[in-house]
Amino acid sequence: MTTTEGERAPINIEEEMRGSYLAYAMSVIIGRALPDVRDGLKPVHRRVLYAMYEQRNLFNSAYKKSARIVGDVIGKYHPHGDQAAYDTMVRMAQDFSLRYPLVDGQGNFGSIDGDSAAAMRYTEVRMTRLAGELLSDIEKETVDWQENYDGSEKEPTVMPAGFPNLLVNGSGGIAVGMATNMPPHNLTEVVEATIACIENPEITTPELMEIVPGPDFPTAGYIYGRQGIVQAYETGRGIIKMRAKTDIELDKKGDEWAIVVTELPYQVNKARLLERIAGLVRDKKIEGIRDLRDESDRRGMRMVIELKKGAMGQIVLNKLFAMTAMQSTFGIINLAIVNGQPKVLTLKELLVHFVNHRRDVVTRRCRYELRKAQERAHVLEGYLIALDNIDEVVAIIKASPTPQAAREGLSSRFSLSDIQAQSILDMRLQRLTGLEVDKIKEEYAEIQKTIERLKAILASDTLLMDVIVGELRAIQERYGDERRTEIVDASSEIGMEDLIADEDMVVTITATGYIKRTPLADYRTQRRGGRGRTGMSTKTEDVVTDVFVASAHTLLLIFTDRGQVYPIKVWELPRAGINATGKAIVNLIPLQQGETIKSVVPVGSLDRQDLYLLFATRRGLVKRTRLDQYKNVRNSGIRAIVLMEGDDLIGVRLAGEGSRVMMVTARGQSIVFHLEDARATGRATRGVRGIRLRGEDVVVAMDVLDEHEQLEETEELAPVEEGAAGADEAAEAEAVAEELVEEAPEEDEDDSATEEVDEDEGAPVPTVLLITENGYGKRTPLHRFRLQRRGGLGLRALPYVERNGELVDMARVKKDQDLLVVTDGGTIIRLRVDSVNVYSRQAKGVKVINPSKGEKVVSANPVAGADDSEDEILLDEEGNPIEVIAEDAEGAEALAVDEGAEAVASEDATDADDDAVDAGEDA
Repeated sequence: MTTTEGERAPINIEEEMRGSYLAYAMSVIIGRALPDVRDGLKPVHRRVLYAMYEQRNLFNSAYKKSARIVGDVIGKYHPHGDQAAYDTMVRMAQDFSLRYPLVDGQGNFGSIDGDSAAAMRYTEVRMTRLAGELLSDIEKETVDWQENYDGSEKEPTVMPAGFPNLLVNGSGGIAVGMATNMPPHNLTEVVEATIACIENPEITTPELMEIVPGPDFPTAGYIYGRQGIVQAYETGRGIIKMRAKTDIELDKKGDEWAIVVTELPYQVNKARLLERIAGLVRDKKIEGIRDLRDESDRRGMRMVIELKKGAMGQIVLNKLFAMTAMQSTFGIINLAIVNGQPKVLTLKELLVHFVNHRRDVVTRRCRYELRKAQERAHVLEGYLIALDNIDEVVAIIKASPTPQAAREGLSSRFSLSDIQAQSILDMRLQRLTGLEVDKIKEEYAEIQKTIERLKAILASDTLLMDVIVGELRAIQERYGDERRTEIVDASSEIGMEDLIADEDMVVTITATGYIKRTPLADYRTQRRGGRGRTGMSTKTEDVVTDVFVASAHTLLLIFTDRGQVYPIKVWELPRAGINATGKAIVNLIPLQQGETIKSVVPVGSLDRQDLYLLFATRRGLVKRTRLDQYKNVRNSGIRAIVLMEGDDLIGVRLAGEGSRVMMVTARGQSIVFHLEDARATGRATRGVRGIRLRGEDVVVAMDVLDEHEQLEETEELAPVEEGAAGADEAAEAEAVAEELVEEAPEEDEDDSATEEVDEDEGAPVPTVLLITENGYGKRTPLHRFRLQRRGGLGLRALPYVERNGELVDMARVKKDQDLLVVTDGGTIIRLRVDSVNVYSRQAKGVKVINPSKGEKVVSANPVAGADDSEDEILLDEEGNPIEVIAEDAEGAEALAVDEGAEAVASEDATDADDDAVDAGEDA
């Protein structure tokens, strides 16, 4: 900073930057990026139109070179780049950018394919007739004026605007810290709404929406849903969904189907859209498309997407909607300058501001016209006085030596004003004829009527509004047209899910995150002991970790090792054959680097308040959270559970009130307790202890038992009170005592391989299937498992022996179901549940599947039984029949019961590890 003496003084750079940036921001907001609510124009648009008006480049005049107009714009009013001014003018001439173009262009002004306009030296322009309505009466002192950037010219601060241009043509711009994005509307509807607003100032937004149902884009197309429109009209902000107009029709030969696109969403580049579709087909993200053609010509747009034989056109079309700009959104922000300040406006506010502007313009115009009429009447009155005394007037003029003397003589003799006297002196002699005298008298009479009419309008707001309405009606009749964009209710939309058969699918997931769905019908029933079919061709060092059956329309909640949950529908998974690898799930949901899938839960509606998600971890913790707390799960995922360091999620299940929870461990321990024993908590919580573990034992499976499922009768147990002293110790002591009893030989127990039945009804008893990593397993009646308190050691479910290996899975099954047994090598065998015999809890089990060398069983999942009356056969990996495995010695060995099982030693209830977990529960 320099002082008056030429010295420099320091300033605070923070204050200087703040002040300078604020000045810059206000300049951009007010003077460049945002439209005025009154005429809907930004300064550059207003300057372009006024420069054309000044050059009389009107709709009924000859075209003029664009360069000439641009030169005037940047030279007189807009001190910016010539290309910026030309680009503005080009957009005002594009019928695919503006609903009602304001510039009539001759030459190449670009295309919807994104082609650039020709250089300004080649193109020619003139105003459209409708643009003239924006400047109508501008010379009648209807608007304020300001000096241009150098003070050499005057320019209007706003246009008179005979119609609501901001709503009709919309606007878009990015300022500093704010932006506007307003869609175009139909002129007929907007004018009608404006008139309705004048006639009923208390009109509501729903009533206005009966007149203006929504935006009307120049490229037509569809708007799906009305919720975004209602939000935008009521609050000034909203998002609407736009779609291309398409038809699925036969080609010219009549033997192949094709998708024909005739209208695109607003501001979609057709050439880029075609490139995008071609890329998706090339990357095999969209299948069923054979060829793409652009058949657009002067008659209109026509994109042809030829389909392969057998492809379902509606499914391909829905994929195009989901993955390309054939379906786009338009974020509405009704931001405009109001009284020099930016403001977000509702539909009614936009109309009211325009009406107020027109009231001001018409009032100023009437005052101007009244003044001019009164001035003319004053002159005509002088003419009439002169004509009544023509001889004397002539004599005075002839006798006067100078014009000044003649003017003074007339003024003094007939009491005329200087204006009247001068007008008499300026009058031509031909006006003294009788015909001219009559014309003057008629003109004076008309002027008097005009004066009376203008005074009446200015004195009555009703008459003033009638004038505004009449002018709006005239514009509506002259320029109004039919709506182009069709608005479709969201309920009318046919979703992709509606077009996909709701058939049962086998969903297969691997440890490295590959997933697929395969129709359940593709798996053929085999007999127990078969080698099975390869259910998924896994990559090296990859293993299948989960297989379950769900309908195609089922929502899956995918839980990861980091405690996140992601939603996806079964039909959104890649459909693949039995031997196919599938697709990396990271391409379907946004998993973070290193994040792996731990559990997938099929659910129905997420609004259920009577259902819970039950979580179980490897360290024996359980967490119960109401299902509706996950109803707002985002595609990007949300936190589902908090995991302690070193712990993993092993399972998540749906559970209802009154259910019981069953957990089993790798060493064969099990526990069943009331669901309510685990108190309900929120999403981002850790949970409480479900089962106490010994040594290196871990939980491998968890399931939920229905309330009506019968357990072994025992004394009713009181729910565990969280934080109650000795609760865990009591549970442990009871578990030890019960296990000592259970492991003693039972005289009446029969371990023969026969199904236990209910003597009264003859119905099969519900059973629990247990399977080990080496393919051994058994079914045990559910009633053999007692209800206990949460947090105890539990009861033995399957003795741990080296032959069996560790327990890997548990499932509740019915004898009429089938079973899918999966190995870590990707082999799946489907067998009938009733082929696995029922044994007591102490039995070691029998061979269920013969895993290939080096493979281990990882899971067993019950599915609906196949309706197949033929004899069961065994199939090899290629589907060829193979021999049944003999089960003589080995089967007999499996039936043996280890009657000398060791009693379970009790552990110290005050174990340090247990105390640590208890402290965590209390926390």
